Amino acid sequence: MFNKLKQIKDLREQANQLKKMLAQETVKGEAHGGKIIVIMDGNQEITAVDIASELFTPDKKKDVENGVREAVQNAIREVQKLMAKKMQQGEINLPNLL
Repeated sequence: MFNKLKQIKDLREQANQLKKMLAQETVKGEAHGGKIIVIMDGNQEITAVDIASELFTPDKKKDVENGVREAVQNAIREVQKLMAKKMQQGEINLPNLL
């Protein structure tokens, strides 16, 4: 039983280390030719959003909504690519999860 508790504690520590490491990484998702930009950390937390002021008109509302959604999806894809790359390079190692 104590062995299982130690394994759980070790997994928690690994998860926290991974979370801290990924928090240091940033990716960018863009839409509308770079007029909408979402910056996200490796934990998929949005840290910044930039929308070109020219898009702030009532007739562009739907474009902005779709663009933000697209930029977020692109940023998530970039985080996934980053994690896959780090796993291939051995920077992310989760031996206790296998």
